Amino acid sequence: MNRQTRLLSALGTGVLLTALSACGGDDGGSAGNANPDNANAPSDAGSSQPWILGTTDPIVSTDPAGAYDIGSWNLQFSIYEQLLTIPAGGDTPAADAAESCEYDDPSTVTCILRADNTFSNGNDLTSSDVKFSFERNIAIANPNGASSLLGSIIDPDSETPRLAEGAIETPDDTTVVFNLNKPDLTFTKVLSTAATSIVDEETFPADELMASDQVVGSGPYALTQYIEQQQAVLEANPEYLGTRSGKANQVIVKLYTDPTSLRSDIGTSQVDVAWRTLSPTDLADLGSTDGLSLLEGEGSEFRYWVWYLKNPNPKQLAVRQAAASLMDRDEITQDAYDGTTSPAYSIVPPGFAGQKESFKEAYGDAPDPAAAEKLLADAGITTPVPLTLAFPPDKYGPNSVDEANIFAAQLNDSGLFDVTVEDDQYAEYQNLYREGAYDLYMLGWYPDFLDADNYLSPFIRDGGFFANGYSDDEVNDLLDAELGETDETARNGQFEELQDLVARDIPVLPSWNGKNVAVATEGMSGVEDTLDATYIFRIWDISKE
Repeated sequence: MNRQTRLLSALGTGVLLTALSACGGDDGGSAGNANPDNANAPSDAGSSQPWILGTTDPIVSTDPAGAYDIGSWNLQFSIYEQLLTIPAGGDTPAADAAESCEYDDPSTVTCILRADNTFSNGNDLTSSDVKFSFERNIAIANPNGASSLLGSIIDPDSETPRLAEGAIETPDDTTVVFNLNKPDLTFTKVLSTAATSIVDEETFPADELMASDQVVGSGPYALTQYIEQQQAVLEANPEYLGTRSGKANQVIVKLYTDPTSLRSDIGTSQVDVAWRTLSPTDLADLGSTDGLSLLEGEGSEFRYWVWYLKNPNPKQLAVRQAAASLMDRDEITQDAYDGTTSPAYSIVPPGFAGQKESFKEAYGDAPDPAAAEKLLADAGITTPVPLTLAFPPDKYGPNSVDEANIFAAQLNDSGLFDVTVEDDQYAEYQNLYREGAYDLYMLGWYPDFLDADNYLSPFIRDGGFFANGYSDDEVNDLLDAELGETDETARNGQFEELQDLVARDIPVLPSWNGKNVAVATEGMSGVEDTLDATYIFRIWDISKE
């Protein structure tokens, strides 16, 4: 990846930061004393100039119990510590708030915390805060949150979500012992996700979300200003003594609802880095612009469609299988994404151990209208089958509308379906799809951690995190088995079998896989290194010369 753009002048930076700060007025939340007017002032906390990240990824919540999306998580990674972290370019968890987390056996993990841990407000971070953070996330069970990742410590017999008794022991201030309800060899990877971010039990409420402009963490940056749908201001945390110290004393995350505006601002150096989401055409144009660099890294992005099986038509297996027989992934990747994505024939991306293109094996790599018609006829289903297909135009970039319309046309042109396309803003979209407003709806996925299970368990265990009504005992048993399997060959075989079951039942329909891409101005360092398959945007590793 490269980086070649004219430097933003000190005057231009100061004017922009002042303007950004002013747009919230008295209504904008402020949890600190960010001073954009003095953005270029030197700081002992960071050696780099302040810089600006532009993104169209919305922030659902800065509270770790309230979000399970890439925009929120990447802000949270900078504000909070987790017990473990994934270094740039790696796939193995390393020390963060914990010096170590080790398996005593496949069902027991012991973590030893750093003795010097403090939150940005000066409060000590101890094992009690760790237990509080996990227990709180599970109890709140926010529908937009990621408490589902903590299934190995949730009481399976409780009518309301709660931490299982004895699941977390804290024998002293620096020791945390996790007693899992089943063998789970992915649990130390879960400990590196934003779902396990550590919050201050003296500051955060135990039973509700913290206001997004008031959160406190122990990470390399403190959130000093947050204006919803506009910007977040991060300043280097002077209390931070871990391994992820921020290179810049201040970073502003500017939030865009319109990718056209983001494209304009990176093109004129009003932001220093544009990461997610610009169209393939815009990326190509910007990459050939003097002073800008198009940076590309290994990706594991996954786009897919979810069936809401509680609705009458999606509930019928033949309807789902017929749609799978009609999907033309080559047309979607070429016409909607200019060939910058690759067709996906499994919910597990290529490159992961145990990956198998089960959908290609079951339905071929080209649409088959005759097979689709036979499936519906054999099931006695009257055609055309009415379906509501939906996507969020503000979430996945400008080309998502093309994908939705192309896929709808593929189904309609067969004469077997009568598809209506709907779109809603993502904040409302999340609620609507869980309520069954759509029969078939678009979602995207970026891994919580690099393991094939992370493309399986969150999707197909008892309705998945999107609660679409799918459940299968054979699938659940296989998921339990692979989580505790220590033999790599046997585990890969279990992964393959699970992918075959997904292709048989089709609770979700894979569409494409993509790469991790950003555009940066001249003088930015560290951007290319963080564009790896984890999709963690490591703000702390990036600097502006």
